[in-house]
Amino acid sequence: MSYPVEELQQFGYQQELRRVLRFRDLLAYGLIFMVPIAPMAIFGAVFSASGGMVVMAYAIGMVALIFTAFSYSRMVNAFPLSGSVYNYVGRGIGAPFGFVAGWAIMLDYILVPSLLYLVASVAMHATVPAVPVWLWLIAFVLANTIINTLGIKMTARFTWLMLLGELAVLGIFIAVGAWAVLTGKGHWTWEPLYNAHTFTPSIVLAATAVAVLSFLGFDGISMLAEESRGGAKFVGRAMAGALLLAGVLFIAQTWLAAILTPDPQALIANGDPNGTAFYDAAQAAGGHWVATLCAVATAIAWGLPDSMVAQVAISRLLYAMARDRQLPSFLGKVSRKHNVPRNAILLVAAVSLALGLYMNSRADGISLLSSMINFGALTAFLLLHLAVIIYFVFRRRSRSLFAHLVMPAIGATILGFVIWNANIAAQKLGFVWIGLGVVVLAIMYATGRRPRLSGMEPVQPHSSPVREAV
Repeated sequence: MSYPVEELQQFGYQQELRRVLRFRDLLAYGLIFMVPIAPMAIFGAVFSASGGMVVMAYAIGMVALIFTAFSYSRMVNAFPLSGSVYNYVGRGIGAPFGFVAGWAIMLDYILVPSLLYLVASVAMHATVPAVPVWLWLIAFVLANTIINTLGIKMTARFTWLMLLGELAVLGIFIAVGAWAVLTGKGHWTWEPLYNAHTFTPSIVLAATAVAVLSFLGFDGISMLAEESRGGAKFVGRAMAGALLLAGVLFIAQTWLAAILTPDPQALIANGDPNGTAFYDAAQAAGGHWVATLCAVATAIAWGLPDSMVAQVAISRLLYAMARDRQLPSFLGKVSRKHNVPRNAILLVAAVSLALGLYMNSRADGISLLSSMINFGALTAFLLLHLAVIIYFVFRRRSRSLFAHLVMPAIGATILGFVIWNANIAAQKLGFVWIGLGVVVLAIMYATGRRPRLSGMEPVQPHSSPVREAV
């Protein structure tokens, strides 16, 4: 199935990227970006922050982002372009707002690969001490960059291979954990979902802000709108499917791990400074080999497939902004041989390597990077919801108020509460980054480079209200 070239040309762009991705490739991309076994790495932090209600934190995170996925699907159908929220907010509200949205989510997309590389390298060094952290980091960056520069089809093939491996490891843990519970090594409880003794809205929302880190990546599928065989239709379905599948997998594994945690009260009180809480639960379930399997699988998942698709996402964002002359033009160049934005890919690799090596030299490197992530993406998601309301309700005069007003309003409200209860350091960095983006935007206006989006004309309200498909 091919997507009409005219759908891209109407916005003033030529088809430069290669349309080879099937629906299942998009689904696999989203799942890999979120990492089906992602909770293994941050289980202890979420468990402690939520007062033991780790399942509730993940459930709220999934529900919150379901509304966001719905808003994404509305906008990707209206604007089937790469660039995600940069294009959706820019075309739904106005080009300056699109720049701010792209700038906001850029913070996460720049930091995420560095964090993933560093966490994976530290874990692999603990497993193979003879190889230093910095060498693991270089190896991960080099491997991913080579694969991504060879074309999106090569990336898709590797993604599928890694996804099957992660699901196999997760299946082993769930099987061993379920058997352990059935044979008396743990007892079934609803406390991971709700504990009346520790529940407060602020605690759960603060934990949700951490848990949401595992879900970030479903939105990256929208970056591939110009590389999808089915265009916007496939992208919207893949985003919803990947989010729901990941949510089910996250809840299943964290519930089991919570039941099998050797000393839950100590974990709540003292936190998980070494990041081993999940592996302790795995060892309690099946022994040292299960814990080692989960630890190594997590390290490889974060260091290779997850950081690989993160590199793809940020490179497409840079490409989309550069072709609109809102970033240096060299980032908008596409390799003729492999049809990928090679310069953007190489820049992301260089930044990830430099930032990863620097953070490795700091004792608080991982915690500092972790605290910075999420704010930018959640802010961009808020602007996305606003764009849906403004574009469809006010500009298109849509009568589908449930789809174009109620759903985005609920999603924006939930995200607002999550941001309000986020880590203070993350809030400070986020506001500084947004402020820097506003300064850059002001400089663009002052130098006569006012943000403009190709093919974008002022949208006049229809003479009569229209009904939009839900």
